[in-house]
Amino acid sequence: MKRTAASIALALSATAVFAEDTVTIEFAYPYSHLFDVTYEAMMPAFKAAHPNIEVMMRATYEDYEDGTNTILREAVSGNLPDVTMQGLNRQQILVEKGIAKSLEPFIAKETDFEKDGYHAAMLSLSSFDGEVHGLPFSVSLPVGYYNQDILAEGGIETLPTTWDEVIAACETMKANGIENPMFWGWNITGNWFLQALMWSQDKAIVENGAMQLDSPEALAALEQMQQIFTGCEMKNLSWKEALASFSAGEIGMMFWSTSALGAVERSKGDFELVTGPFPGMGEAPEGLPAGGNAALLTSTSEDPKVQEAAWTWLKFITSGEGAAEVAKTTGYMPPNKAANEIILADFYEQNPNKQTAVDQLPLLRDWLAYPGDNGLAITQVIYDGIERIVIGDATDMGELQEELVDEVSDLLPNG
Repeated sequence: MKRTAASIALALSATAVFAEDTVTIEFAYPYSHLFDVTYEAMMPAFKAAHPNIEVMMRATYEDYEDGTNTILREAVSGNLPDVTMQGLNRQQILVEKGIAKSLEPFIAKETDFEKDGYHAAMLSLSSFDGEVHGLPFSVSLPVGYYNQDILAEGGIETLPTTWDEVIAACETMKANGIENPMFWGWNITGNWFLQALMWSQDKAIVENGAMQLDSPEALAALEQMQQIFTGCEMKNLSWKEALASFSAGEIGMMFWSTSALGAVERSKGDFELVTGPFPGMGEAPEGLPAGGNAALLTSTSEDPKVQEAAWTWLKFITSGEGAAEVAKTTGYMPPNKAANEIILADFYEQNPNKQTAVDQLPLLRDWLAYPGDNGLAITQVIYDGIERIVIGDATDMGELQEELVDEVSDLLPNG
């Protein structure tokens, strides 16, 4: 059928109006290997609901530290994205510097917005001076990943529940010819596993604004790491190498965030994968740090349409519908109640490997930021210290603790 000139003109007019009304926002997030598939899954529903909003994805951050460093640089150069995804322990510095905007004006205009829809531990970490500056997107906890085929070959019949049992399992597997029995995620972002060992003892790494690296619990954590690394003869792999090696069926046990579960499931070889609770230091952990990230509004646009579009995107990805894709495509747990209680009602029953982290939710504790503007530098000092344990350069944990305390003290606001 031929189209009339009038109909063509009308179509072109409508297209022009649509193009004129389209608002483009920019979004940046970390860990492409984890989240690319998540945002791809979300986008069709978002576009159907909001056809006039175009979301431009920026280059992904390598990790949370890279995300924070990038945002700090972009704030100076005036090139901030409209929405950024940041680690829970990296929000405070962006709020203090006025980079992350308060969401209270947007929340106040929402007639059906429920703050109670988000996990309390997550939402509290995005609230500063009584105002919400971020909406939680995902929550993770440390878990054990087990290659049941390698464990069976190595003579292990039951999953370990303590680090002593992990070390004993490594020794048994080594004796039975397993070359690489274990990887322990010391190099995960934000010194997360150090905090996991301290929270296992019910001790925070920061209390009342003061670092607790000089505490007996910190020394016990360093000693526990040394025992794990040496007892299991652990290889010094980067986190990317470790995930790839485990997925390829080359490592028997891996202790890492539940966040990587979806990626491991999609890429793993032909072996039986089982997850288990994070082992404890002689007994079950008393607490574990809440990993994960939150969406922050960092737009510098003065155009109300851009600001509203940024809020619409931010709200959608943390909503029940958006957050449900987090659980389906990764190993993270969505902190939104609508996602967990309605959309995902039967999901965890059908996905027991993802249920492991959910069962540990009563242990949830804060993932703590280090005081002052040098938080990233403190993270690096601790990272370097732990790596010295891994490679065998540091053998006296009391001496290492003293060195770390001295170096970190120089970076703290009060010296």
